[in-house]
Amino acid sequence: MIHEEFSNESEDEGYSQLARAAAASRCTWVSVIVNIVLSLTQIAVGLLSKSQGLVADGIHSLSDLIADFVVLFASHKSKQDADEGHPYGHLRFETAASMVLGLLLLIVGVGMIGSAVLKLETPESIPTVHATALWVALAALVAKELLFRFMLRVAKKVKSSLLVANAWHARSDAASSLVVGIGIAGNLAGYPILDPIAALVVGGMIAKMGWTFTWDSLHDLMDRAADEQEIAAIRDTLQQTSGIKGVHDLRTRKMGDMIIVDAHIEVDASITVEHGHAIAVAARENVMRRHRVLNLMTHVDPWQRPDLDH
Repeated sequence: MIHEEFSNESEDEGYSQLARAAAASRCTWVSVIVNIVLSLTQIAVGLLSKSQGLVADGIHSLSDLIADFVVLFASHKSKQDADEGHPYGHLRFETAASMVLGLLLLIVGVGMIGSAVLKLETPESIPTVHATALWVALAALVAKELLFRFMLRVAKKVKSSLLVANAWHARSDAASSLVVGIGIAGNLAGYPILDPIAALVVGGMIAKMGWTFTWDSLHDLMDRAADEQEIAAIRDTLQQTSGIKGVHDLRTRKMGDMIIVDAHIEVDASITVEHGHAIAVAARENVMRRHRVLNLMTHVDPWQRPDLDH
């Protein structure tokens, strides 16, 4: 899911790592403010209106603050320059943070499923709530949906999988607010069973989303390759570089939202070492200019015309 959000635009047409980190920071602070206001309002109104669902949703919003600060920390760490201990930089802090967010989604989803099962066993234990709780739940739903759309738009603009994960976390919050709204409406209409049924369905959706993010991030941490379309585009850029006769053993691995590439390039066997090195340098520059490639390591192999082979 994360990997399908981005196109293969070149890095100079997109955003630098510093611009991506700055956008993530601004976007996340907006989320922090929204979640603080929502959580305090939901908990206060939930207690006054006797809505356990609204209180739970407020506590859920508080958990989002943890996710927001994870994003802020990861964005800060990922923009640090490479050092002796991290020669390729710190971009995988974003991947690790995406994994943490996925685990949070998974935990929240499983928790909602468990709560829904308990309510289905004892629906008569749900108290009658005040109508004010419904209006607050609807306001929270609208606010979280708007936050999701804002964050996803920024994430696509700067090509940040971490922001995509956090945006969908906000969408899961909107889903939980929808569950609470349905439950409160059902309570007011005399159908308390609607609350746990809706919570069970959405809890399963959130848990599945969390598992997807966690699994994707785990694969990225294990050096998963870029998608086939991007690999083909990188191969095409190499083959179009003047002096390159062939490309083989092209390998890629994810580093945050960037890619590290290893490739064997074939050059005319009769040229000098200096000329072959110049071709390799040009190939590296072309790939890094046109693609989201952090580094390209080339191995130069000799190429000889087939009609001259012995």
